[in-house]
Amino acid sequence: MNILKKLVIVLGALIALVLVVALFVKKDYTVQREVVINKPSQAVFDYIKYLKNQDQYCKWNKLDPGMKKSYQGTDGTVGFVAHWESDNEQVGWGEQEIKKIEEGKRVDMELRFIKPFESTSAAYMTTDALGDQQTKVAWGFKGRMNYPMNIMLLFFDMEEAIGGDLQTGLTNLKTLLEQSK
Repeated sequence: MNILKKLVIVLGALIALVLVVALFVKKDYTVQREVVINKPSQAVFDYIKYLKNQDQYCKWNKLDPGMKKSYQGTDGTVGFVAHWESDNEQVGWGEQEIKKIEEGKRVDMELRFIKPFESTSAAYMTTDALGDQQTKVAWGFKGRMNYPMNIMLLFFDMEEAIGGDLQTGLTNLKTLLEQSK
């Protein structure tokens, strides 16, 4: 009985320590990647503003080509929602909504993940003309892990986990758009 009591005290102290540490760990994270595409800025923007086009370049969309998809609204306009359902845990269930468009410059989206976990994050894509035939595209993702789950940010590198997938998508986008006429 004495050993069990000490074990409970040690376990309680460890849990308390984790909760105290979590008070000092950041809750917000931002990940962004960029690529230069040899195409005019408006042509690139006119392609990326359509969420359905992500099927052609986004790594997550390519993980399960058979996922169930549904749509609400007019693609490429504020309020358009793309919903997906997949049994692949790396894809899960969720939806993406276009929240704001700055024509020729930026598309802001909200990602609402449903399964395997619930969370809401902001995403964006921007275009910046570097010349007549070159465009810098940035793809970013902003999220928040509330206390005490933010302790996971000490052990899970969002920059590495999400950044690589964003870069893969941008590389795919570059290849796709530079091949098209």
